[in-house]
Amino acid sequence: MPTLVLIRHGQSAWNLENRFTGWWDVDVTEKGAGEAKAAGELMAARGLDFDHCFTSLQMRAIKTLNIALEAMGRLWLPVEKDWRLNERHYGGLTGLDKAETAARYGDEQVHVWRRSFDVPPPAIETGSLFDLANDRRYAGIAIPPTESLKDTIARVLPYWDGRIAPALKEGQRVLISAHGNSLRALVKHLSNIPDDEITGLEIPTGQPIVYDLDDNLAATDRYYLSER
Repeated sequence: MPTLVLIRHGQSAWNLENRFTGWWDVDVTEKGAGEAKAAGELMAARGLDFDHCFTSLQMRAIKTLNIALEAMGRLWLPVEKDWRLNERHYGGLTGLDKAETAARYGDEQVHVWRRSFDVPPPAIETGSLFDLANDRRYAGIAIPPTESLKDTIARVLPYWDGRIAPALKEGQRVLISAHGNSLRALVKHLSNIPDDEITGLEIPTGQPIVYDLDDNLAATDRYYLSER
C-alpha cells in the first residue's frame, strides 16, 4: 500500500499571537520547533520512512519538515517546494489580531470569513504592508488577493493530481509538510468530506496524520500517529 503522511507545521509566531497569517512568512516558535522534532522522532520510532517530501514556499512548513527529517536522519531526502501547498490567503485580514478583528467587524462576520466554505475575506490592498507582489519567491505567480477554502482547494488539488499522486502510484513513500487549510484540502479530497463539514475539521500543529491508501489512492484509514 502507498504510504502518505501529512503534517501541519509546528506552532508559528503568529499562531501564538493569534493573528491571521495566510501567505505571510513567519517562523516557528521554540514550541513549534519542539513539535517538529517530536514528530520526526515519533515517525522514526514507528518505523516510517520516506522517498520524497513535499512542502510549501513558507518558512514555517519548510522548517517543520527539515527539523522532522533531521530527527529521522533523513535530511538528504528529496524535497519539492511549491506555492500551491501554501496556507490559504487571508487577504486584508493578514496580520490582524483575531480578537481585534472580531471587535471591528463582529464575531459573526469573522466566523463567516474563517469557517465558511466559499466566502473569502476582503482582498488585500495593493501596496499594503503585507502585499507580496515584490516577493521574489512568487515571481511569475498570480498571487491571489484573498482566498476562501474553496479557492484553496482549487489550487491544491491540481498539484496533488499532477505531482503527489503520481509519486504515490510509483510506490514512493510521501511526507507532506504544509498548513491547516492546504491540508484540509487534501483531507477533504482523500476522505470525501462534505463541504459543510470540512470547515469544522481542526488539524493540530506538529501531529503526523497517516493515511492508509489502496492502489487507486482511495483512503482505507486515516489516523494520528500518536493515537496508534
